[in-house]
Amino acid sequence: MNEEKPPILEVRHVSGGYRTGGLLGRRKNYREILHDVDFTVRHGEIVGLVGESGTGKSTLARMILGLLQPEQGEIVHHSPRPQIVFQDPYSSLNPAYTVAWSLEEPLRIYGKYDAAERKRRVREMLRRVELPEELLNAKPEELSGGQRQRVSIAAALIRRPRFLIADEPVSALDVTIQAQILELLAELRRELDLSYLFISHDLNVVYQLCDRVLVMKAGRIVEQGSIEEVFDRPREEYTRQLLAAAD
Repeated sequence: MNEEKPPILEVRHVSGGYRTGGLLGRRKNYREILHDVDFTVRHGEIVGLVGESGTGKSTLARMILGLLQPEQGEIVHHSPRPQIVFQDPYSSLNPAYTVAWSLEEPLRIYGKYDAAERKRRVREMLRRVELPEELLNAKPEELSGGQRQRVSIAAALIRRPRFLIADEPVSALDVTIQAQILELLAELRRELDLSYLFISHDLNVVYQLCDRVLVMKAGRIVEQGSIEEVFDRPREEYTRQLLAAAD
């Protein structure tokens, strides 16, 4: 679908993991999580990343965000660094502050806009995620799970990134609300010209939203291709097992 479009993210043969210990001058223990991970996300594309829990999906997200450095390979961004939407919207929002504060604070830190422009942008983003302005004075505990996730999406987009990582963004929601959030993400892609890396263990959700899919097993990408290629003609036994479990 998007092969002719330029890349927005290139992950080039990345390996890496975590170092632990190192007290009292001892060498740190190194545990490699990712092994030679290589893929591209193109402009306007939604790429799904699937695999069982503990396979390295969130570690990869941390590397893409710059929170963890690769031991080998490189990650090349062709836009400002992406923002992220987490699985649990309640933990990603400060319970002590209102929706208005949570959305305006990234703009305040950015320092580019005056108060009037910040408030205008906050109202505009609230409209884009289909929430009423009266929720601006609400705190997270006063919102439903779906409303909190919409606020989290608005907070991630408030500085207008071109690329968003969505890390299990609908897994904590019931099926009806899941469908609404997936529809919202698709609409925002069109309206704001976004690209996504959509991380999920739910292949049915990935099938609904994504253009291509990466299958990760034990820190390696074992299969990748268009949704039709991977879902209809999987090459790897591991992919077939994931699809069978989803059915």
